[in-house]
Amino acid sequence: MPDQPRRVIAGDEKYMHFVTFSCDRRRRLLDMNQPRRILLGVLNHQLTQMSPKCVGFVLMPDHAHALIWLPETGQLSRFMHGWKRMSSFRIRNWYRENEAEYFANLEMGDQFWQPKYYSFSIYSRRKLEEKLQYMHLNPVRVGLVERAIEWHWSSAR
Repeated sequence: MPDQPRRVIAGDEKYMHFVTFSCDRRRRLLDMNQPRRILLGVLNHQLTQMSPKCVGFVLMPDHAHALIWLPETGQLSRFMHGWKRMSSFRIRNWYRENEAEYFANLEMGDQFWQPKYYSFSIYSRRKLEEKLQYMHLNPVRVGLVERAIEWHWSSAR
């Protein structure tokens, strides 16, 4: 009987992870600066707790991208779960306390983030540079700024 292909789980090997996660139903929950600050603050907390490296990031109005390297295998899921869970809790609280009307009009529902995240494994410098450029040009492509370095919520600046 031929060997079955081994199922590879994201985070099961040491390499750079290009991760993307989106607001539930692609709502623009990151339109305001304070939710973006919270999301970056929680990222910083996760970086401190688990000792990974963040090579780049960009926060868009309805999703986020990051390039993350973790020092041990099998940590990506835990890292992402913590980032999404803690940021969702803190951003929701901020909306309730400071922008209740905006919050009410968004039909928040039970979920802040989409349940899953997308992870692309990066094994080469060329692919790393390609993903970094793709990520940094995202605000330009959607017309938020004319040049990547103008987007305040990105590592391009």
